[in-house]
Amino acid sequence: MSELRGNIVEVPVPHLAESLVSAVIGTWLRQPGDYIEQYDVLCELFTDKVNTEMPSPVAGKLIKILVGEGETAAVGQAICLIETEADAAGTGGGYNFTGANGSDAYDHQSGAAVSAPGAAASSAASAAAGTSRPAGGAAAVQAAGPMSGRYSPAVQKLAAEHGVDLSRVAGTGLGGRITRKDVEDYVQRGGAGARTTAAPSAAAAHQQPYPAAPGGASAPQAAAYGAPAPQTQPGAGADPAEAAFGAPPAMPPVRSTGLHLTQHPPTPLIEVEAQAEGRGEYFIDVTPMRNAIASRMRQSKTEIPHAWTMIEVDVTNLVQLRNKTKDEFMRQEGINLTYLAFMLKAVVGAIKDYPIMNSVWAVDKIIVKRDINISLAVGTEDSVLMPVIKRADQKSIAGLAREIDELTRKARAGKLNLNDIQGGTFTVNNTGSFGSILSYPVINYPQAAIVTFESIVKKPVVIQDMIAVRSMVNLCLSLDHRILDGIICGRFLQRVKENLEAYNLDTKLY
Repeated sequence: MSELRGNIVEVPVPHLAESLVSAVIGTWLRQPGDYIEQYDVLCELFTDKVNTEMPSPVAGKLIKILVGEGETAAVGQAICLIETEADAAGTGGGYNFTGANGSDAYDHQSGAAVSAPGAAASSAASAAAGTSRPAGGAAAVQAAGPMSGRYSPAVQKLAAEHGVDLSRVAGTGLGGRITRKDVEDYVQRGGAGARTTAAPSAAAAHQQPYPAAPGGASAPQAAAYGAPAPQTQPGAGADPAEAAFGAPPAMPPVRSTGLHLTQHPPTPLIEVEAQAEGRGEYFIDVTPMRNAIASRMRQSKTEIPHAWTMIEVDVTNLVQLRNKTKDEFMRQEGINLTYLAFMLKAVVGAIKDYPIMNSVWAVDKIIVKRDINISLAVGTEDSVLMPVIKRADQKSIAGLAREIDELTRKARAGKLNLNDIQGGTFTVNNTGSFGSILSYPVINYPQAAIVTFESIVKKPVVIQDMIAVRSMVNLCLSLDHRILDGIICGRFLQRVKENLEAYNLDTKLY
């Protein structure tokens, strides 16, 4: 960050990590003319590791956006200009500032924009207008953000209970996503404060125009292309299916920033008529994080010779233990006690006995990690994140439960930082939460193995020549066959099985 004449401050892309050299600008949550408090979020930054919010390092008035939505900025490059509070109040004399591209100049004393050589007249005129956004403009921009049309099951359930139209609720979450609190506030206000439409910003330059609706398009298609929907008279050529079930809803307009779609409704995002094939299609831009996931998965499958094995575990005693302790744990800790905490404890104990599982291939050597840092696969609506529980072998079951709850909350809220996702040595995946009973996981490169905890189901099991109904679960392990062989992985899974089946009603959580 460097200060210029007149206390105009350049806000650069921060140095997020050694391996990151650039970031893509997501949605600008503030616009020129807005007053910014220190640490207020200016915009979203997308990298190949994490998506994060960019806070303002100073308080003042946002003068100019230098890097638009969807554009890439190098680390240290200025993305906007902020006039600090002292000069915003009108103290001191006048000064001129020339933009980074030499096209604009800003005269502090007159408050007008001055055209530099080669600048467009329209740019100078628009800068001279000095239009300020209303106080609610930030919320409006966020409401129309890239996540504004994507609703979690909890939000949908709450909206259904109260009969709330989510299209009229302004989202305050990351990217404009609607949270439970937004719905609750909307209900408390009695339905006041409908979603407002964001004013056009610099990102309009990146919008891609869509073709007009083809002739004879249906009402939803016409609405999707911005054309007025034709009115159908009752009984006049109405579709019997529409008469029985109601006409399909019109698809909201969608624009592309070159980085991501700014709305993600549950219906198809952009329908493009495929005349040759007679079917509709829609496109989703690849974000830096999705591109990084694709790169890592391809690297894992091409470089690592995967092998797979599975074992069945009787967790009847574990189910009884959790049922006995979960209510008291919720009262004491305020979080849910999941089976995953017990699973992590069992896995960590087995890694202590077989440390080769906690290793990395390094061409001419195998590096065995001393710290047991468990990468936890957390699925979101957009990606799979791998937050890391550091030194998991030093934590109790209760401590692991707290870490699981904190990291999953941060992951689903988009609040993970680089420290939260770095340093993993072994990955545990909980596919059982989706009802899966068998899976073949891809190794989290460059680790040596990944284990999945499948769904717990009741099965008839033969015990001492008698049939009993027991709670059973499958543990599926993918392994790097350059480092690990069947015998060591078989023993590892047997040890995990023994640890899980050793839980009983006397097991301590702390």
